[in-house]
Amino acid sequence: MKRLIFIYLFTIGLGVFKAQEKTVDMLVNELKNTNNDTLRIKVLSQLSELCEIEDIKKYCEEIITLSEKELINSNETSNRFYAHYISSAYNNIGFFYSEKNDLAQANNYYLKALGIQEKIKDSLGIAVTLNNIGLIYNQQNNIPQAIAYFEKSLKIRQQLNDLEGLAGSLINIGAVYNNHGNILKALENYHMALKIYESTNDKKGIALALNNIAFIYQNQNDITKAIEYYNKAFAIQQKLKDKNGIANSLNNIGLIFSSKKEYANALKYFNKCLKLREETGDKKGKALAYNNIATIYADEKQIDQALIYYTSALNTSIEIDDKKGMALAYNNIGIMYNKKGDVRLSKENALKSLAISTELGLPESIKYASNLLYTLYKNEKNAAKALEMYELYLLMRDSINNQETRKASIRSQLKYDYEKKSAADSVKVAEEKKITTLQLKQEENQRYFLYVGLALTLVFGAFMFNRFRITKKQKHIIEEQKYLVEKQKHFVEEKQKEIMDSIRYAKRIQQSLLPTDKYLERILSEK
Repeated sequence: MKRLIFIYLFTIGLGVFKAQEKTVDMLVNELKNTNNDTLRIKVLSQLSELCEIEDIKKYCEEIITLSEKELINSNETSNRFYAHYISSAYNNIGFFYSEKNDLAQANNYYLKALGIQEKIKDSLGIAVTLNNIGLIYNQQNNIPQAIAYFEKSLKIRQQLNDLEGLAGSLINIGAVYNNHGNILKALENYHMALKIYESTNDKKGIALALNNIAFIYQNQNDITKAIEYYNKAFAIQQKLKDKNGIANSLNNIGLIFSSKKEYANALKYFNKCLKLREETGDKKGKALAYNNIATIYADEKQIDQALIYYTSALNTSIEIDDKKGMALAYNNIGIMYNKKGDVRLSKENALKSLAISTELGLPESIKYASNLLYTLYKNEKNAAKALEMYELYLLMRDSINNQETRKASIRSQLKYDYEKKSAADSVKVAEEKKITTLQLKQEENQRYFLYVGLALTLVFGAFMFNRFRITKKQKHIIEEQKYLVEKQKHFVEEKQKEIMDSIRYAKRIQQSLLPTDKYLERILSEK
């Protein structure tokens, strides 16, 4: 089972002659009443722009037949006129085949158109065709070639000052980058396109760009941003009464709710989308809406309801000969019957899906169908068929994986220049940030040191005042102690003097009492 999403590309068929003010019915009636070949060519050209896809080829083939007949006897001016319409018809036939997924035929007709446009120097026509060839390469996942053609178209449109076409080329370049993972490059191109659309007040273009930006946010799972941009686009589309644009937005908003498993809201949006598709007669859009509604019921295990809508998707795809849609629907129906236990119907639908997928060369669809058939044959104990389908499944899976590997390589290549520039910018920003941080740090440090200095000054002042107070007190104590010491010294000296006087006095008394030396000598001599 697979949900389908609208990817918004700027696609152009004829791209020059528009008749939006006229309806298809009016043009058909005008064609019936016109016998003049030149006038018929003009009406047919307008019809090819507005008709259903399946009618494009018949109108364009008549344009080519009438124009080639007129070219036989035309002068130089007329020659350019009819050659121009032939190239435009080839361009639209190319668009017809691209919608049928016959890319080789589509490219063949685009190249025919380009050859004529280059010969008659139709610059605007060349830009249109280059754009459409770019779309073919994009569908083939040949990214370098797709971007090369889009940029060639872009260059011509810049020279012609074709602002609508210029914005369209930017949209397509953005879509290529988005599909291959270079999100920043995609957003860059989408925003440039948005700016151009806003400068020309092209409301439809603005809605287109907003939708593509929303689609990026949706893929990045930034649901809030996605809904914000979808709603902006949706408001513009409602004012313009652009039913096709409104239906696209409803479809993608429904997918957002589906991804959040809010199935009731998803169904509400898908059903609104379906109603608008029915009103506008967009059968391919109807098939898409049927498929998405069916997938919701399948997720909710409502198999019978899912089968009803998958069958509606199949019938609509058959009606417009959309084989790719048919392959998808057959496989989904096969899955539902397998869940119901109806092996016969499951196998029948899976085989139809496989046959169409093989015819178109669609690896992903072949993978889904072969995987379902492998399961069915294995359950039947049909080992040979089961092995055959399993080997086919592995072959397709490896083919898709190789393609994904190639896409990854392309993504790396696309991102290299941007990341290199981004890295340089990051270094520059980092250096500037570093300088700013250092400046702020220095200012912060200066303030810090100032505060610390003031604090230290206050502390030192308090300390000095305290020391002065203590010193003064100590000096007073010292002076008191000195006075006491001096007083005690004086007292000691007085006492010492008194003692010495007493000693001297006692000595004199002693000396007066003792006999003299002469007296002793005389006494001794007498003896």
